[in-house]
Amino acid sequence: MNTAIKMCLALVFACMLQLTYAQSEREQYLQVITERSDKIVAKLGIVDSTTYYATRKTLVQQYDQLNTHHEARAEKIKALKDAYVGQKDVLETKRTELESKEDVVLRQIHTGFLAKLGQFLTNEQIDQVKDGMTYGVLPLTYGAYQDMIPQLTEKQKQQILIYLTEARELAMDAPGSKEKHGVFGKYKGRINNYLSKEGYDLKVEGQKWEERRSKKQTTNAKS
Repeated sequence: MNTAIKMCLALVFACMLQLTYAQSEREQYLQVITERSDKIVAKLGIVDSTTYYATRKTLVQQYDQLNTHHEARAEKIKALKDAYVGQKDVLETKRTELESKEDVVLRQIHTGFLAKLGQFLTNEQIDQVKDGMTYGVLPLTYGAYQDMIPQLTEKQKQQILIYLTEARELAMDAPGSKEKHGVFGKYKGRINNYLSKEGYDLKVEGQKWEERRSKKQTTNAKS
């Protein structure tokens, strides 16, 4: 067997290995997002199997589509950085323009996803899906603020909920756990600023809350 044939066979074999690896990686990823979707859909109380699997499929497709979007976005940003090395101002302008366009696409993906869910689920169930995709941060945080400041008015509670709901919509589309929590962190800052303007000293309220929780734990331990 001459050298050219050997090189050709080696190249074909390498391509086959790469394709096999890519397929395996893809299968593993689909398995991960399917299992993640299963955990979310299982909590919705869906009794009809057709509806269950249609909802799961929609959720899997959303995770996949979001992942594809964010990977492509990252590649475009990398290309800009490579193209405008040493041109910080130009790079920032180009990146802002790119991010704005990509955000429009992301909102379209978001809207389409919710429209699909609306074919199978109630509004309450859709909210459960949203909470599942964002680790339940909204209800946990909303409850925590009410526990920390029991004297919150209904208007203040409503404003906190508005902020957290907006954060959840954005966090649903974020690429990973860190980014999702980052979105909520930004909105918690807005909530804290709002409550400070409403006259609350959050440091004092936090200390009082900690004292109440410590006292409750001590009482429960003795009973």
